Amino acid sequence: MSGFAAEERSSGETKYKGVRRRRWGKWVSEIRVPGSQERLWLGSYSTPEAAAIAHDLAFYCLRRPSSLTALNFPSMLPPYVSPNMSPKSIQRAASDAGMAVDAAHMIRQETRATENVMSVDMGVETEPWDNEHHGSCGSWEKQGEPLSISVYDYLYF
Repeated sequence: MSGFAAEERSSGETKYKGVRRRRWGKWVSEIRVPGSQERLWLGSYSTPEAAAIAHDLAFYCLRRPSSLTALNFPSMLPPYVSPNMSPKSIQRAASDAGMAVDAAHMIRQETRATENVMSVDMGVETEPWDNEHHGSCGSWEKQGEPLSISVYDYLYF
């Protein structure tokens, strides 16, 4: 996960900005609305990366930082994000973006499990997935058909 704005805890657990882990293992994210005491609940996710993406989108929409260094995943930020979105719209877009990352993670896990079962059944070794062809959010192939999941698919304006 090099290149991402994350802090390392002494336990070796990665902590992204705006993300915390519940005792039972879920990752959650929320953010304050500037100029008010209101908090936007951005969701509960299976992975810390999903919660971090949700936080990034909300942070960018609410605060419009001059530098992207305050974001966990600056390269994952959509090029078009409306500055005129209501807090509810931002909440929905951030939540959907996080869910897209979680969905991509689940598909990757299913595919790996299927490949492992197939390799055991057929006696064939499979190559591990590499980041060049399978990023944290992008395109995958499942049974020969391309599957594309993007943060852009989940933005509602």
